[in-house]
Amino acid sequence: MSRLDETTRRGLLGLAGALAITGGAGYGMSKLSTGGDGASSAPLHHTTETTSLGLDLDGHPVMGSMDAPVDVYYYTDYQCPFCGRFEQNALPKLVSNEVSSGTARLVFVEFPNIGPASTTAAVLDRCVWRQVRESDPQAWWRWHTTLFDEQGQPNSGWASRENLLGIAEDVDGVDAAAVEACADDHGEAIRDSIAADVERGKTYGVRATPTSVFVKRGTEKAGRVVGAQPYSRFQTAVERIRDA
Repeated sequence: MSRLDETTRRGLLGLAGALAITGGAGYGMSKLSTGGDGASSAPLHHTTETTSLGLDLDGHPVMGSMDAPVDVYYYTDYQCPFCGRFEQNALPKLVSNEVSSGTARLVFVEFPNIGPASTTAAVLDRCVWRQVRESDPQAWWRWHTTLFDEQGQPNSGWASRENLLGIAEDVDGVDAAAVEACADDHGEAIRDSIAADVERGKTYGVRATPTSVFVKRGTEKAGRVVGAQPYSRFQTAVERIRDA
C-alpha cells in the first residue's frame, strides 16, 4: 500500500468524524433530467487517472470539471431505495451547483450490496460506460437516470439481466446488443474489478449505500456523508473540505 493511500485514509478518518451523518430520509421531489442535457447534468469524462484514494477511474464516469478542487465519490447500488431518494432530491442540486460550478467533480462508483441483482446491474453499468464513453458519454447518464426512474423493490426481479437489457434497448445512444456482448465476454473481469472497488471503499468507511466520500485533491483532507441526506449536508461537506 502506498504512503498516499495511508495518509489519505488517515485524513478521511480524522475529518470524517465531524462530517459523518447516518440515516436516509426522503425530501421534496426533484427528478433528475433523463435527457442528460438539463440543469441536473454536467459534462461526463473518461480518464485513466488513479485518484488519491487509489481508485482507478478507467471504469468510472466522472462528472464535472477535471480540475475541480474537490472529489466526491458517490458509492451507489441501483437496487438501493435510499440511492433512489438521493437521486431524486439532493443529487440534482449537487450537480447543478457544486459540480456545474467547477467546485467538485463527481465520481460514480458501483457498490453492490443489496443482493445478487445489484452485481448484475453493476456489471451492465460498466458495460454501458465502456460502450459510450468515447463517442457519447451522456448516453450513460440517460441510462443511469432511466434505471433509477424504473427502480423497483429490491430483489424483486426488476434488476434481472433480461429486464435491464430491455431497458437499455430504449435508451438513446445505448446499444443493448453490445452491452450484452460485453457482459458475456468481460463479465468475470468486471465483477473482479467491482469487488476490488467495494473492498477499497470499505477501508474508507463505506458500509452501505448511498455513501459520498469527499476529498480535497492534493491533500489529506476528507470526509463522508452517509445516506439520502438533504442537499444542505452535501453542500456543507463540499465547502468544508474545499476550505480545510
